[in-house]
Amino acid sequence: MFESLSSRLGEVFERLKKRGALTEADVSEAMREVRVALLEADVALPVVKDFIAKVKERAIGQEVVRSITPGQMVVKIVHDCLVETLGAAEDVNLAAAPPVPVLMVGLQGSGKTTTSAKIALRLKTRDRKKVLLASLDVYRPAAQQQLEILARQADVGSLPVILGEKPVAIARRAMETGRREGYDVVILDTAGRLHIDEVLMAEVADVRDAVRPAETLLVVDAMTGQDAVTLAREFNEKVGVTGMVLTRVDGDARGGAALSMRAVTGRPIKFLGAGEKLDALEVFHPDRVAGRILGMGDVVSLVEKAMDSFEQDEAEKLAAKMAKGKFDLDDLAAQFRQIKKMGDLKGVIGMLPGIGKIKKQIDEANIDAKAINRQEAIILSMTKAERKSPDLIKASRKRRIAAGAGVSVQDVNKLLKQYQQMADVMKKVSKMGKKGLMRHGLPGLFPPGGGRFGG
Repeated sequence: MFESLSSRLGEVFERLKKRGALTEADVSEAMREVRVALLEADVALPVVKDFIAKVKERAIGQEVVRSITPGQMVVKIVHDCLVETLGAAEDVNLAAAPPVPVLMVGLQGSGKTTTSAKIALRLKTRDRKKVLLASLDVYRPAAQQQLEILARQADVGSLPVILGEKPVAIARRAMETGRREGYDVVILDTAGRLHIDEVLMAEVADVRDAVRPAETLLVVDAMTGQDAVTLAREFNEKVGVTGMVLTRVDGDARGGAALSMRAVTGRPIKFLGAGEKLDALEVFHPDRVAGRILGMGDVVSLVEKAMDSFEQDEAEKLAAKMAKGKFDLDDLAAQFRQIKKMGDLKGVIGMLPGIGKIKKQIDEANIDAKAINRQEAIILSMTKAERKSPDLIKASRKRRIAAGAGVSVQDVNKLLKQYQQMADVMKKVSKMGKKGLMRHGLPGLFPPGGGRFGG
């Protein structure tokens, strides 16, 4: 989402870092470029003005003049101001007595229903809460059935549908069911409209008054740009929101909505939705997002993502084999599956510090889940004997494997070369023993030498 903004700001700061002492003119020129970059990223003009004034005031002070690396100090000041603008990290407020009502509001098509299920899954798996989902959308065809399906996928409760029941009545029945059946949280998915109107606002306000939610979360599509700011302001003024969720942040949105919405409403952005899968939801950490925008990466989120997706049992088994110097193609396939669990690979790689400087090479490397699927298909097209002993794979076998996987013989050769590189690494580290491998991590999660996943 912040790719374009990050690229523009990166160019400005690279020039600053190359200079020695900075004059007031240098800072002013840099701030003009930052201003243009923010406006092009759809950040609201009043927010841009306040932000630039705050940065400039600090950057022209003695703090930068006395710094050994003035350019880097300016980057730090911009980072700190970004964090202040984006606010503090906050999760769902569950302080109220159970069942805690959480009201989901927003326009039609913003991803409100899917986000409701994502939050339910998060509360169930991370907080061990018993969650009930209830659809108040009696207007959109099959909306209530959609939430029922998502509830089954998340393995959480779903309020049975009664045809003809009005939204306020559904909300009250959901809360009563929650109390009677011992639910910790009740998530109420309200109806949306194509645009804000009085009928929508009145209905949401009536539901709010009926259940008195602990949280009213506004779901906004990041692709809506400047309109997201108007939307957030309207909902906050007429209904009162406690937090926001930005969806479709994995698209080509320019990122300004995140900066603007927080500054205009004073309400925190609580979550980011990056994909359709129910586990594609992350807590909004302003310091980490600021780091991504400025090309500093987000190693903390990357480690958390890896810890969530990597299975300890699998890691133990692989470490034991590697300690004996063994690593076959079945093990390589297992690593591919672990990598895929981490989600969109470009998004994962984008969390690495300084990755913006080699963006072109990353794009050309064709690193995506489909490429890993091809690699996995090649391995699955082999016999058990071939996976255990890759030396068996000669020309005729390569042709058969390629045909079975729907790829070229060249692709099979690339995979075997990649495997051999990784196997060589495993032999070198096998002397470390199992404990050493677990302590230092499992090598080979990505191809050595910047190799390509499937070309």
